[in-house]
Amino acid sequence: MRLGKHVEEALNKNQPTVALESTVIAHGLPFPHNVETAKLLEEIARSEGVVPATIGVLKGEVIIGMTEEEINKMLEDEPLKIGTREIPYVVGLKKSAATTVSATMRFSKLAGIDVFATGGIGGVHVGDWDVSQDITEMAKTDVIVVSAGCKSILDVKKTIEFMETFQITVLGYRTDKFPIFYEGLSDFKLDHTVQNAEEIAKIFKAKKELSIEGSILVANPIPEEYIVPESEVEGYIQQALKECSEKGITGKGVTPYLLSRVAELSNYRTLKANIELLKNNVRLACQIAKELVKLR
Repeated sequence: MRLGKHVEEALNKNQPTVALESTVIAHGLPFPHNVETAKLLEEIARSEGVVPATIGVLKGEVIIGMTEEEINKMLEDEPLKIGTREIPYVVGLKKSAATTVSATMRFSKLAGIDVFATGGIGGVHVGDWDVSQDITEMAKTDVIVVSAGCKSILDVKKTIEFMETFQITVLGYRTDKFPIFYEGLSDFKLDHTVQNAEEIAKIFKAKKELSIEGSILVANPIPEEYIVPESEVEGYIQQALKECSEKGITGKGVTPYLLSRVAELSNYRTLKANIELLKNNVRLACQIAKELVKLR
């Protein structure tokens, strides 16, 4: 594992730092929106006075804080999409890979970065037994994960229940309902809400001082003006799921296909919403990172 020079310097000087995943670049958004968004998210962090650390694996080397050149090289290698369990495989065999939520969290913790911004977490899928590694990783890795909840293609109710079972602290940011990605808010109520980044930092500090392992998930709804209504998206999702079944797409291939196909069917409104919620999550993550520095 190697720290980018800018990340290493920031951590040594106790400067606010936010981790960013690489799956959104490699698999979550179509080209060229993926590369453009990666640059934009890093620019937002820097404008907030925070050091961005995009995480990925290039030919077996884990890089915490990839440069633009390293990101392009990773994309040229047609990187695998990996969670925590696949890390030894890609490192041992010197493959390139984009990190999902679980793998990015693990590397963030190893590097000493406490805050990680993503789009949406994985969870419990509808139908056959399929539970994301994101939940089990959040149950044991001490980082703050800022996301717009989970995608509505998942079983939202069971996802929330699993997080309770695994003792994952979920905080609704200025909302008492669990967000469902670019569709706004679900009908499922949350037990705990917070109003600002300072409160989140204080909760995380208390959690660490009490040696209570696991993540804090900050559920940050997409800004209202970018919401694509659930009723509209549901029709696109059902069509895309039908196509997945017809084409034999399963496992890790389902989500990227759904996101891409739903974007096409919605005339790319969902793509715009996806990018906006990513920007929104990075801004909040930056505020939290700065509050954590104050508490230290």
